[in-house]
Amino acid sequence: MTIWFIDSSVLDHLVPVPGWPKPDSDDRRQVKTLMKQRTEAGDRFVLPITAVVETGNHICQVKDGDQRRQAAVQLEKILGFVVDGKAPWALDEVQWDEKFLRAFLNGGSTGQTWVQLATQGKAGLGGGDLTLVVERDQYCERTGIPRERVEVWTLDAALKAYR
Repeated sequence: MTIWFIDSSVLDHLVPVPGWPKPDSDDRRQVKTLMKQRTEAGDRFVLPITAVVETGNHICQVKDGDQRRQAAVQLEKILGFVVDGKAPWALDEVQWDEKFLRAFLNGGSTGQTWVQLATQGKAGLGGGDLTLVVERDQYCERTGIPRERVEVWTLDAALKAYR
């Protein structure tokens, strides 16, 4: 079993958020296929704070009010499953505290500091992506689940380097 921390690049497809991923895109088809395969394999899925905030922002930017509402309701359903602990979703009770911020500044498990990552442009990691990495790292520490079993599911090329 693998535990997947879902990035907003994937969550936008799962909701789906109109206008972010194209409805007939290869990415959308791949995300749906992988979600089904991974669920059937008994994998679990965690929605990090960053993914919820970013996807929520993407929903708010949808121009059509009916589509915006449909996406908001779908994200609400997914979050309800997370809160209720309904498989395949798992809740991560991340702490936004001194330890988290220090880990963020130190770059988590990336081997580089926040400043080093932020100054690399598109080759580095933005604040949201680094927050996801730190949240995943701390999840492994809290639960004792080996890092090899906890992955980041993303379509973002820079973030894939830190899966």
